Amino acid sequence: MNPKYHFHDGRMRYGFIKPAIDAHTLGINAAAELLRTCGCDVIIAEDSVAEAMNDILYEVKRQIVVDWIIRENINRLGISYRLDRNDAVRMMGYLLEQMRKNRLLHYQGGPVDAVYFAGLPEACQLMEQEFDGLVRVFRGGESDRETLGMLGVPEEKIPVEVREGSRYDEARMEFGRQIFASQEYRKWKPADPPDYPDYGTDRDTVEKRLNARKGAQGSVPLTRAHVGPYSSEVSREENVKEFLSWVKILARDRYLDIISIGSSQLTQSDFGGDWEGKVNGGGVPIHSPQEFRMIREASRPLFLRTYAGTRNIPALARMYEETIHICWHALSLWWFNRLDGRGPYDVYTNLKQHIETIRTIAGTGKPFEANVSHHFAFRGADDVTYIVSAYLAAKLSKMLGIRTFVLQNMLNTPRSTWGVQDLAKSRAMVKLVRSLEDQNFRVILQPRAGLDYFKPDMEEARMQLAAVTALMDDIDPHNEADPPIIHVVSYSEASRLATPDIIKESIQITQHSLQKYREARRMGKVEDMSRNRNVAERSAGLLQSAKKLLAAMEETFDDLYSAEGFYKVLAAGFLPVPWIWGETEEFRHAREWTTKPVKGGVSVMDESHRVMSMEERIAIARTNCADAEYHLKQRMRE
Repeated sequence: MNPKYHFHDGRMRYGFIKPAIDAHTLGINAAAELLRTCGCDVIIAEDSVAEAMNDILYEVKRQIVVDWIIRENINRLGISYRLDRNDAVRMMGYLLEQMRKNRLLHYQGGPVDAVYFAGLPEACQLMEQEFDGLVRVFRGGESDRETLGMLGVPEEKIPVEVREGSRYDEARMEFGRQIFASQEYRKWKPADPPDYPDYGTDRDTVEKRLNARKGAQGSVPLTRAHVGPYSSEVSREENVKEFLSWVKILARDRYLDIISIGSSQLTQSDFGGDWEGKVNGGGVPIHSPQEFRMIREASRPLFLRTYAGTRNIPALARMYEETIHICWHALSLWWFNRLDGRGPYDVYTNLKQHIETIRTIAGTGKPFEANVSHHFAFRGADDVTYIVSAYLAAKLSKMLGIRTFVLQNMLNTPRSTWGVQDLAKSRAMVKLVRSLEDQNFRVILQPRAGLDYFKPDMEEARMQLAAVTALMDDIDPHNEADPPIIHVVSYSEASRLATPDIIKESIQITQHSLQKYREARRMGKVEDMSRNRNVAERSAGLLQSAKKLLAAMEETFDDLYSAEGFYKVLAAGFLPVPWIWGETEEFRHAREWTTKPVKGGVSVMDESHRVMSMEERIAIARTNCADAEYHLKQRMRE
């Protein structure tokens, strides 16, 4: 054994490094928290080591990393890098060579007996080819049990709570394997069109379609899917023509009910403007009202919806009404602006524009969908913030005159979330938001799989789609009218664009899986998750915390349900988002929290690395209210 190295208390010590240039941290944090629950020591490299990894081609920088491995007594090393695949392989090659020079590898008699890499699928494939088994790779999508097994943790060291948390997820994946193996889903076909006078006309609405389907086939939800082909190798007009051909196929086949037009960033930010020399940014480059009208004609009898604008937002919403008779509108309130780099407005201006747009939507009588919760989760928010942000958006919508609220619920976000936690979080959110329902306000649940949930392997992804469908149904397991709408994320999400054939197959998997899972529940072949004590306890805890946070915000801000109020709760730090990159000084109190994966969820941590109480969170945020007021006044003067 290398004499410079010694074991620490005889325990296995894992060391994780993420180059400073890569902003992705959730994977490392999730793996570290998992290992710690198993009693393993985990060291995450400090900034100086992360920065050295940026310049690993220089030997002096490589030695900084090696010295850290020796100093921290690491014997299992993990590297995470989710950027360029060739850079990843070069980085690992330089590091391994320096480790060989210092005789740190196990086959040399050194202490490091395993090296791991987590990254994009292409990078993982290159790693396996280049290093011939010396580096073990994580492509993404591994369950907690799979992760711990790959990291070499013995079964007996995995805590009962982790095994129990994984048991439900593993059971659903086994269900997914059975669905895929049978191939029976390919026989699923849509029922005959509903028979009501306004079907497929400009007077048709989602509410009418849901009511008609409820009478005829109440257990079959409406399906929505994102559709948006784009190629930089053909002209803008050819891209639009290709999209129109896809829309006609989907309308003809009728497997899909709602097409979400995946319009380009330019369509959202500069509709009808001069696009010469500007980057499209992916998505269909729709440039004129006439093109939207063409899409509407090609899509009948399907419904259409599309992204909101990021500039002149109310005007674009009115144009969608006039051209595609949009079935419902969606806005993200705090997001798609300078805060996340997706739009030109500051947060306060964005909130004012969105509120004006919601009033416009209310005047049309159309439903409104708030895309807020998962955007908080993408940026490191905890589970309570996920729930509370949805309620804030729903209550504001109701106050502005919206009568039907589409509650989008992105499961598997972050991907490390356990199924039992997803159920708990979903039930708490649904219960809280539905507490707003009355004769003038209706909530329609719309669950979906997470954006980065699916594995790149197409067969495994199909199984995952069946498994996440079961999860959706377990939110309210004895109500076969729920969910009324499913946003079907195509199984190819992790590897390639979804064509009409892939969208059709994804819908077949979803609808067939829903039927088979309900049959299995009725026959007692799957657990009745309505009786799962773990889920019930988690949900009650989340709901209690969410209510405390909401009560504190409503008590603190008289104008909470306004652009000014929504600005202040974010600026004061009531809604933690530690991973925002824009407007960092203005929203420093939103950023200064620490969140980590804990027991399958995401929690806010205190300085002692313990889960922070809601009372302490509220007290800290209240001390920041004066700063929030100051920044708001500055914005209002502009």
